[in-house]
Amino acid sequence: MSLIEELGKNSKSAARILRNTTTADKNRALLLTAEEINKNKAAILLANKQDLQAADGEISHALLERLELTEKRINSMIDGLMQIAALPDPVGEITGIKTTAKGLKIGRMRAPIGTIAMIYESRPNVTIDAAGLCLKSGNAVILRGGREAMNSNLALLSCMQNALKIANIPEHAVQLIKNPDRKIVSEMLAAREYIDVLIPRGGKGLVELVAREATMPTIKHLEGICHIFVDKYADLDKALNICDNAKTYRYGICGAMETLLIHREIADEFLPKIAAIYRQKAVEIRGCAKTCKILSDLGIESVAATEEDWSTEYLAAVISIKIVDDFNTAVGHIETYSSGHTDAIITENLTAANQFLQEVNSASVMINTPTCFADGYEYGLGAEIGISTDKIHWRGPVALEGLTCEKFIVMSDGIIRK
Repeated sequence: MSLIEELGKNSKSAARILRNTTTADKNRALLLTAEEINKNKAAILLANKQDLQAADGEISHALLERLELTEKRINSMIDGLMQIAALPDPVGEITGIKTTAKGLKIGRMRAPIGTIAMIYESRPNVTIDAAGLCLKSGNAVILRGGREAMNSNLALLSCMQNALKIANIPEHAVQLIKNPDRKIVSEMLAAREYIDVLIPRGGKGLVELVAREATMPTIKHLEGICHIFVDKYADLDKALNICDNAKTYRYGICGAMETLLIHREIADEFLPKIAAIYRQKAVEIRGCAKTCKILSDLGIESVAATEEDWSTEYLAAVISIKIVDDFNTAVGHIETYSSGHTDAIITENLTAANQFLQEVNSASVMINTPTCFADGYEYGLGAEIGISTDKIHWRGPVALEGLTCEKFIVMSDGIIRK
């Protein structure tokens, strides 16, 4: 029996039990996990330090930043688990009941998907986010983290499985693949018999591989090429704070702004101010011809943007800036280059704001808000297992509801079809 077959059979068995596990028991396991993580912070940080030391020089700065755990990030995991426990359980929720002319009562009930598998890189917090969300939504989960985070993931898994034992929930509800061999990924992609949905969370190459070769449904996003458009009606002080935060809060997250669009009527005033902030924070500016000309006249360094820059997710201290003639040009640029993740407008004009909401077809569309808020925790979902830019089943941060499906329920008092 292969490793994936073994994990798959264990997971199927656990999923059957989870379908009937009470909300109270699931919540107890989540809160116990939070306690275990809190008690074992020192061990988790030590394990993460070992991973960081081994990975330094082997992976990109962006991945290294995602790999790092701090006490603040561990506390966020704990808060996320507590938030998930406090959320309503979607499993068993019945909606839309109506009675047909023949007397049938028909509605829909939310149900677990079954076994979720997840392939992800760096970010050890994903181990807890994914496990917590899958547990609360009644799904078993098979996790395949990157080899660079193995010690961190094992330390976190130990906390989760200790909690599951105490709560009398099968340990196989959460399983971690410890073999770093890349052949395991190919086996996962073919394991349709055991895996109901596969979620890739990582670089473009990984997501494209999964999209191309997976034999089961997937929930995915390729990139986070996020835009902010500073409209001519923007409050410029507000815009400075938003554009600074959207880019520099954390460079390595998929919600970081990568392209800034500025209306030409306010460019002479706004561009030098935001460029000065970026220069102070060592953010490289790659600009259109108009951007580079304005900055050059002021002695501010920039690089001419190439066509490739407009479609690049930097995940680094780099930003592309373009001056646009009007609202339609800005929306047209977003339509052409956005990855469909998150895009925002800064404006005090209600008509422009509403039009932006209607015309921009991304998973999250924002008004006067930094794109870095595109996050399940910030949306009050407890955490997220990923951010979907697909246009079926679920879009945006995938949390409890996104990890369930609906089934029809039909009731009658013995009606027969004639």
